[in-house]
Amino acid sequence: MCGIVGFIGKRSCIETLYEGLARLEYRGYDSAGIAVLNRGEIAVEKTEGKLALLKPKLAALPQDATRGLGHTRWATHGAPNTTNAHPHVVDGIALVHNGIIENYEELKEELIKDGARFQSQTDTEVVLHLFAREMRKYKDVQKALASLIGRLRGAFSLGIMLASEPEALYLMKLGSPLVIGAGRGENYFASDAMALVAHTSRAMFLNDREYARITEDTVDVWTFAGQKIETRFIELDISSASVEKQGFRHFMLKEIHEQPRVLAAMAKRFVDHDAKALRVKEMGLEGLQLDRVTSIAMVACGTAHYSCLLGKYMIEGSAGIPVSVELASEFRYRDPVLDAGTLVIAVSQSGETADTLACIKHAKERGCQTFAICNVKMSSIPRECDATLYMECGPEIGVASTKAFTAMLLAQFLFGLALGQKRGKLKGAALEAKFTQLRALPALMDHAIDGKEPIQKVAEKYYEAANFIYMGRGTSYAIALEGALKLKEISYIHAEGYAGGELKHGPIALIDRHMPVVALAPKDHWYEKMVSNIEEVKARQGRIIAVGDPHDEKLRRLGEDFIPCVGLEDSGLAAIVSVVPMQLLAYYVAVRRGTDVDQPRNLAKSVTVE
Repeated sequence: MCGIVGFIGKRSCIETLYEGLARLEYRGYDSAGIAVLNRGEIAVEKTEGKLALLKPKLAALPQDATRGLGHTRWATHGAPNTTNAHPHVVDGIALVHNGIIENYEELKEELIKDGARFQSQTDTEVVLHLFAREMRKYKDVQKALASLIGRLRGAFSLGIMLASEPEALYLMKLGSPLVIGAGRGENYFASDAMALVAHTSRAMFLNDREYARITEDTVDVWTFAGQKIETRFIELDISSASVEKQGFRHFMLKEIHEQPRVLAAMAKRFVDHDAKALRVKEMGLEGLQLDRVTSIAMVACGTAHYSCLLGKYMIEGSAGIPVSVELASEFRYRDPVLDAGTLVIAVSQSGETADTLACIKHAKERGCQTFAICNVKMSSIPRECDATLYMECGPEIGVASTKAFTAMLLAQFLFGLALGQKRGKLKGAALEAKFTQLRALPALMDHAIDGKEPIQKVAEKYYEAANFIYMGRGTSYAIALEGALKLKEISYIHAEGYAGGELKHGPIALIDRHMPVVALAPKDHWYEKMVSNIEEVKARQGRIIAVGDPHDEKLRRLGEDFIPCVGLEDSGLAAIVSVVPMQLLAYYVAVRRGTDVDQPRNLAKSVTVE
């Protein structure tokens, strides 16, 4: 959600700021702007809509400016228009902001009484006017920042540029990510390290309740209490090439094709096939007391939540321990029953999902162990947890998650094996059989990707449909939910996922000769029941798109259309393979409808506000 970039150096900053924002487009936004400081004056250009609309406006900015701020905004308070776009400028101060200020209305009322005149409807402008007032009062940036911190409630990351102090930029963090990049004679900051990779590999991730002052040559960091702390730079492992399309039409398609390689790399990293053992240290499990675990609560949002619904089957099946799956946005508000025996697992691609992060903090207060499954190193959720399994599937630029989803599933499968082995529930031939099937997974994923021709034909046939139903049973139920979500996200077609046995408890009323029904029916424990559910749909003239084993002639006859998908004996691993047709179907339908596949409307890649 939203993107921030900042630059200070000796060279022109405009192109660097614009390129940084372009690398953050995947996060989702509805307006954009850049402000620069030159010869004591701040100039700003903003626009509603995409960055391409901002580009021609940048010619009006002083081209020799060497410091500035950029922002892509995802609207929370105030409509998505140019007036509400960031940066905001008041009294020679420019400010950009990610997050939500919860007490902005009372602050705004106070400031209006004090004579402030507002141009926008944003909570961000409230922060700016408040800071400007404190600057007039204290005539000192750090004293004004300290006063500002004491007045704000909510989550925020701020970037501040002052005409009165052209040698520095200021930034501060509470609940919303910020990273500083160190260059030679120039420094940067951003809401995501992806914005920096073209310029530096040295980065420092701010913790909550820290603020910083950066100049061309220095980086100084303090806690909100005013204590100066030692800077802690690390080397980023993100390459500039990894955030390019590399010949694919869309990032989403590229990331679908990357899945076999990602899963093969994960399996190689976490499994010693020669020793027929898991590499527990590499999985991050040494930070946990697995003997103490009596129950598991998995918390996540969106696609990550659907991964947990399948993960529950895999972990319970391998470890014989009860697992609950919770929507992170609901979890802590219902006062869940937690104790020292509960392991709370947070699943998040970005590691910055605000609701999920709040759940982890809530669980730690109640004495739970906490474990993260995450993709982005040094992000907030792993830093808050006792242990982390990093998927390391590389940057995922497409807003609709693909490779991160399947990596989450594999991570949960492997965690289930580790816990089952630790508890003595999974050993010998049973464990070896799991490893054997795991070795076949990447090749079957590759085979599923190559089988795009029948999927393209289905997409061409149904792309004008107003509604879709997806259904599955057991491990396929989570895939039905994820398939429906993918279609909704990028094609804007209304779609719902259902457990096959639940269709007759209400949703079957929707079935008629116009309704496409994607039916996932692998040859698994639930196959016969699922076939019965498909026949119920067929009897009501539903247009069945069957997905199952290539040699399943019965399923072929039941379906108006058929998408072959080779499975595995392990139902969890088989479900991972069946994700691929769901991803490709959504992709080809969206392409045919002409929607913005990588940056669908109203969506953000990582939701960093509650």
